[in-house]
Amino acid sequence: MSRIDGRTSDQLRPVAFELGIAPYAGGSVLVAMGNTRVICGVTIEENVPRWMKEQGVTGGWLTAEYSMLPYSTQTRKPRDITRGRIDGRSMEIQRLIGRSLRTAVDLEKLGPHTIWVDCDVLQADGGTRTAAITGASLAVAIACRKLAKEKKLDAPPVRKLVAAVSAGVLDGNAIVDLNYEEDKLVTVDFNLVATEDSEFVEVQGSGEEATFAQAQLDEMLMLARKGIAELIAAQRAVLARLMVTPPG
Repeated sequence: MSRIDGRTSDQLRPVAFELGIAPYAGGSVLVAMGNTRVICGVTIEENVPRWMKEQGVTGGWLTAEYSMLPYSTQTRKPRDITRGRIDGRSMEIQRLIGRSLRTAVDLEKLGPHTIWVDCDVLQADGGTRTAAITGASLAVAIACRKLAKEKKLDAPPVRKLVAAVSAGVLDGNAIVDLNYEEDKLVTVDFNLVATEDSEFVEVQGSGEEATFAQAQLDEMLMLARKGIAELIAAQRAVLARLMVTPPG
């Protein structure tokens, strides 16, 4: 199957990571998946949320925030602050990012620290949440390694890398890594998050006023696993170039 942009059904958009995009962050990555571009910045603070202290919870914490910059879409998107509250979509996505990354971090080994992950969409062309997770996983690995080098941690607490990708059904065919035009046309829309050992963290999906067969679900899962494996290989290549020992 040939797609709108000429890709095959199992082909990801071109992926690139630019490091050090935010010099004051502990780790930062500008991730590009096709025309979708997201800045992922990580800050590590030497404290934990009050609820952890009150409940006697040991270890550390990781939390995420997500936003789309006003100029990231074809029509201007107002900032949340102008409405006085974060919109429901952004809240859902930042919770997804936090859940996804916490599976990859040993919070006990992290100790009394909080990892803040900030994901800001510069340009949206489909798959912003999956790009944010993929870029943020790399940024967290870099930031935690830096903290260990500074002797603020005994060892990096990142256990494994995590990546995410979208999948869907277009004209009856399963495809992976949807761009915006495809996202508007698909009859089934999935977002999948998995670790580098091919274990799923989260699977979000639904028919867009349509149903889908078991065979189509199986094919989407297969395409997602393949795509996530390619993304994690790209993450590991970046870490290797940095002479950073990858987790695991």
